[in-house]
Amino acid sequence: MRRADVRLAFTALFALQAAALGAQQARRTIVVSPASAISTVGEGIRRARDGDRILVRAGTYREPTIVVDRRVTIEGDSFPALDGEGKREIMVVTANGVTVRGLRFMNVGASHVEDRAAIRVTNAAGCVIENNRFDNAFFGIYLGRVTGCLVSRNVMRGVRRTEESSGNGIHLWSSSDVRVVDNRISGHRDGLYFEFTRGAEARGNVSEENVRYGLHFMYSDSCRYLDNTFRRNGAGVAVMYTKSVAMIGNRFEENRGSAAYGLLLKEIADPVLERNVFRDNTVGLFADGAARIQATGNTFSGNGWAVKLMASTEGGRFSANEFVGNTFDVSSNSRANSTVFDGNYWSEYEGYDLDRDGVGDVPHRPVRLFSLVVEDNEPALILLRSLFIRLLDTAERVLPSLTPETLADARPSMRRVPPES
Repeated sequence: MRRADVRLAFTALFALQAAALGAQQARRTIVVSPASAISTVGEGIRRARDGDRILVRAGTYREPTIVVDRRVTIEGDSFPALDGEGKREIMVVTANGVTVRGLRFMNVGASHVEDRAAIRVTNAAGCVIENNRFDNAFFGIYLGRVTGCLVSRNVMRGVRRTEESSGNGIHLWSSSDVRVVDNRISGHRDGLYFEFTRGAEARGNVSEENVRYGLHFMYSDSCRYLDNTFRRNGAGVAVMYTKSVAMIGNRFEENRGSAAYGLLLKEIADPVLERNVFRDNTVGLFADGAARIQATGNTFSGNGWAVKLMASTEGGRFSANEFVGNTFDVSSNSRANSTVFDGNYWSEYEGYDLDRDGVGDVPHRPVRLFSLVVEDNEPALILLRSLFIRLLDTAERVLPSLTPETLADARPSMRRVPPES
């Protein structure tokens, strides 16, 4: 290497070191403490510059709504409490690149005229909200018109009331490329609510015991929901008016009631359902106006109805799924449903496999005649365990005449397809 090149390399190295040192010196830590000169979070923000860190010491802070209008990191020491006293929003973020972690937000009052939130982020990019606690919030985290934000490892405990007096745990509106990861949400109206949101990913969240839905999203295309648990919610999970949604590895459990289901698909196109578990729901999967469902490797066990397919659902395919111990495996209000079932395992299958290739030698018709009766007259369920109904189902299997001819699995699997969960 020539001497001039060596000098140039050392000059560049010294310049980088100087820039790094200057950045470290420029980034300050501002300490907020009830006993110090800076005794409120709002005052700490007013004294901060872009890039500063605001360290909030333990204590309870009651102050007007905190407006974060510069790029700072707000970090709590031992989860200091920000108390809305039941009458206001606690924090509003309007700057890009803000991080909020390690704080406890409490007592955001319910309102019938505004969506009050513990943290509201509007018209911002790159926010990070992680490892916070939310107690008795109306809305917990409200993201409106944001891009590229991360909401991670927060614990949100609402006070379970009515739909009108409860807000959503994590609420996304008109946003894109947001990741919602490893949060625990309970006691809200909807645990997760996405509307007019694109490219979002919800992964590893537990949403349970919410008043209405564990997850509710509308008009939100190209989103992914992976490895979440939705348990004991008022009406389960609702996915509406959208397209190209992937739901993989989720658990839909113990969502019970006259209008409850594990998952509702309403007026959507091209949903992908893979390796999900639908267990102990009134209805596991309810599809109404769902086009081209691709359902592979899912487990339906112990549900009242495992799958309900309305006549408006077309062009779907269910393959390599497992149906075990459901009262009704498949139900439909149409005899001409175009959904295809192929290679699924059915615990109710009474066929045989003479060539031992793992595939039943006779087709399986999963739609019970009695399910059609119940579809028109639900009180008939009282006859479910009667001898007459068993005879009716047996006769229909031998000489099928009323159940949908198209809803048959021509190649039923003799083995349980996905691993047991």
